[in-house]
Amino acid sequence: MDLSDEKKLLFASYREGDKQYQLAGGQEGCFKLANDFYDIMEELSEAKHILSLHPNNLEESRDKLARFLCFYMNGPHLYQEKYGTIQLGAAHAHIPIGSKERDAWLLCMSKALEKQEWDKNFKEFLFIRFHTPAHRIQNMP
Repeated sequence: MDLSDEKKLLFASYREGDKQYQLAGGQEGCFKLANDFYDIMEELSEAKHILSLHPNNLEESRDKLARFLCFYMNGPHLYQEKYGTIQLGAAHAHIPIGSKERDAWLLCMSKALEKQEWDKNFKEFLFIRFHTPAHRIQNMP
């Protein structure tokens, strides 16, 4: 992805300290993003398959994603405090995740980001960042 020099500088500034976490609204913002993500997954026909790969009760999935987001945005390590070390690949190894599932996950995240009242550049930065964990959990073509 080609970014202007100005945008590269802006995106680099988001990596300073816990700036991402603060811009996202802290713990409350991370939990809102995770809940919006799963709400969209439940509603979106394109996400029906990945929804079926989750437990029927999404409470723990929502909690794990929210806590992961806190950590991923350089905030507190809430996931580790409750669930232990984050091992994305190992945690998803039992689920067949190919490019179709990865792209459906990214679609849900894109739509969840759209719902946030954050600066559009910050949302773009996060969406680019979310490609990394989305690709890490992919375990088949």
